[in-house]
Amino acid sequence: MFRSKVKTLFLSLSVTILAVSLISYPQESFDASIRGLNMWWEIVFPSLLPFFIVSEMLIGFGVVKFIGVLLEPLMRPLFKVPGVGGFVWAMGMASGFPAGAKFTARLRQEGHLTQIEAERLVSFTNSSNPLFIFGAVSVGFFYNPHLGVLLALSHYLGNICVGLLMRFYGKESPEVASEKRKKFKVRSALSALHQTRLKDNRPIGKLLGDAVNSSIQTLLMVGGFIILFSVINKLLYHLHITATLAKAVEVILSSISFPEMLSIPFISGLFEITLGSQLTSQVQDATLLQKAMMTSFILGFSGFSVQAQVASILAQTDIRFQPFFIARILQGIFASLFALILWKPIYMRFNSNEQPSNALPVSFFGQGSWADHFYHKMIEIGPLITILSLMVYVLLLFARLKNQKS
Repeated sequence: MFRSKVKTLFLSLSVTILAVSLISYPQESFDASIRGLNMWWEIVFPSLLPFFIVSEMLIGFGVVKFIGVLLEPLMRPLFKVPGVGGFVWAMGMASGFPAGAKFTARLRQEGHLTQIEAERLVSFTNSSNPLFIFGAVSVGFFYNPHLGVLLALSHYLGNICVGLLMRFYGKESPEVASEKRKKFKVRSALSALHQTRLKDNRPIGKLLGDAVNSSIQTLLMVGGFIILFSVINKLLYHLHITATLAKAVEVILSSISFPEMLSIPFISGLFEITLGSQLTSQVQDATLLQKAMMTSFILGFSGFSVQAQVASILAQTDIRFQPFFIARILQGIFASLFALILWKPIYMRFNSNEQPSNALPVSFFGQGSWADHFYHKMIEIGPLITILSLMVYVLLLFARLKNQKS
């Protein structure tokens, strides 16, 4: 009872301070809000929407169940999750946050995962997509496309280590233990695909409409969190809370011979990965290795903004958030260690004649490459895609309300 009262008092006080801060710093709050909005409607919405819609249709048509049966012999021994986890893992890597959480929650609602399996799966299927790591971080912030290879390898290897570690989380039920001894074949996979399609007897038009509606609702929620945490991060800086927290971080950084100037980027990165990565790249006193390790931790931890998005999605199911949060800390640590381990064999080996940090060599991921071109093209046409998609969503919502009345 006492803990409940303390929690109520803390939450009420926090929201009150936030409201007062918004009134006290209206211009700063507005600028931060615009920054979050631009990030959402230029990059996040148009890049995630196709993945969300297609995944909903794949689940409805039974393709995910088909993939799950085929991947069962791989995913079950490695991560102790059903084969459908392979689909979630691949889509999570390709599309980025918070796709892994959305697909895991969807499969849990469909009954393809137990609660423990879902908590294992969501812990290692949420990651930054390659476009963000190469386009935004390595090229956009560090002006060093070769660094993207190191960051990506560290990030995804850290992800795999978390998955292997989380296989020891929880206990399997007897039904699951007997399930994993079954040998699945292509014929069984095709049968599972057909049976799943028969159970979901919605017409194609209805299935597509539901996929668009569900995907846009999720992305609207994601946009709200991005804008909110962009404002919170800015207000914490102006309230000198970031600087106060940074003092404690400076002690830890000094103990591992990292410059104290990385403390504020680290605190900022705990709240929002984009700002944290950008501020880390601008620290002059740190070596590139130290900045790569710090950025790897920030990308692995994902930031409270992404974690709040995931928590909101998981709240629709019985999947607990705590295992996901612990997994983010572990991935941040693993990713930093891999950045250190792979520095010489990966980065230094292929960049022995390293150019200055402000020089952008033309490469597969450099300036003029497909990744750089796609990233900037997304910024140009992203808002148009977002607006058109929202118009479609409004029309579908209006048609659904009209049908309900009639």
